[in-house]
Amino acid sequence: MNKIILVGRFIKDPELMYTERDNKAYTKFIIAVDRTFKSLDGTRKADLIPVIVWGKKAEVICKYMKKGSSISISGRLRTGSYEDKDGNKKYIAEVIGEDLKFLGDRRTEHSNKENLNS
Repeated sequence: MNKIILVGRFIKDPELMYTERDNKAYTKFIIAVDRTFKSLDGTRKADLIPVIVWGKKAEVICKYMKKGSSISISGRLRTGSYEDKDGNKKYIAEVIGEDLKFLGDRRTEHSNKENLNS
């Protein structure tokens, strides 16, 4: 089973994009997910996780979320590889967001009347 659950914060405002072929809405963004342990100097580090969300959910994210907003995402991990312009093999991993929940302040939660899990 390929299932990932993340809770994190947007590192910048998400942007809505559309595919060239069929004009399908999507957004790609990165969330900062705090690690469960502190480093030796006592600070807490975060992992930066790339996420892609499709369709109506992408539109809702771009409408209501902004840099610093908290979100819970469950989905699946997609991995792949490609060759860069110099012929070097590069590996990628990103989360395909499927179920989403806004975790921000009360204003954000109350202003969002749309169900993200439909």
